[in-house]
Amino acid sequence: MEQQVRVLPDENGVRVLVCAGDFDAETLGGLKVASTAAIDDPGVRRIVLDVTGVTFADSSMLNVMILLLNTGRLVLAGTVPPQLGRLLDVTQAGQLFTTADTVETARGL
Repeated sequence: MEQQVRVLPDENGVRVLVCAGDFDAETLGGLKVASTAAIDDPGVRRIVLDVTGVTFADSSMLNVMILLLNTGRLVLAGTVPPQLGRLLDVTQAGQLFTTADTVETARGL
């Protein structure tokens, strides 16, 4: 499956990045661009990464997630798919991320 990153319109300083598909070193370009734009925008106080549609993620995606995490503004939204969940478990990174069940809940944090 091809990867896709959709950026939803900002609401109250919250930018939502919706990810779907496979994310690895070769297909990460869209997520990197959207992440950099969110990090660099001073009007964005929270970055919500909706991972519900991620079908594959490797350490390259995890690196982008950690970059977003280091801003202090990241919330993961939605049900973490099994493959991404395994990556987070194996690396013991899962406990680092603030999570919310839905994008709407994440927007309110």
